[in-house]
Amino acid sequence: MNSRNLVRLFMSTLLVGGLTTGIVGFIVRWEEFQPVFSSFDILEILSILFWLVGVGFIFSIISQMGFFAYLTIHRFGLGIFKSAKLWNAVQIVLILFVLFDLIYLRYVTFAQENETVLSYVTIAIFIALFGLVVAYFKAKQTNKEAFIPALFFMIVVTVIEWVPVLRVNEEGWLYLMLFPLLVCNAYQLLILHKLNEKSLRETQSKINSKAKKPTQ
Repeated sequence: MNSRNLVRLFMSTLLVGGLTTGIVGFIVRWEEFQPVFSSFDILEILSILFWLVGVGFIFSIISQMGFFAYLTIHRFGLGIFKSAKLWNAVQIVLILFVLFDLIYLRYVTFAQENETVLSYVTIAIFIALFGLVVAYFKAKQTNKEAFIPALFFMIVVTVIEWVPVLRVNEEGWLYLMLFPLLVCNAYQLLILHKLNEKSLRETQSKINSKAKKPTQ
């Protein structure tokens, strides 16, 4: 990918993270912000929106750091295991392990008396289903070999990026961070091959343009 498209990816993902957090923030923390809307305090509403968008920029940067870290890890994995099938098998095991930990460890650590494990299972299922849908479209747009790596990224890397608020387990922050991470990760995953193809076309166009120039 050339530098122009790399900057484009960074800026567009930043915007996606900011907008998503701005929307999700008002939804998940509606009880807190409702009085401001009831009084129709425009300045206060805008200040809250700017704050949410700023937080979304931070979430977006975390997402992008995780994305490029995974691209590096994926190459290392292919090199270490010498086989895409074996590396995919390892990723499947890690996906199952992370989903189990997401349910079990959170339940053991944060469950209140008489609280069932259902709510902890539900959020893990949601992340898994979201990841499956994104991985399906990634494989459809590229090739079937991309399915497992995409699923691994959407589940394992998203959960790792989500760890700071998982440790706090404050419901408002859990969802405020989760949805922007999922959206940013999905966006980067689905647009990467398009930007790579565009970079190749631009590079080829420059090469062809230089080749056509008459020699002095």
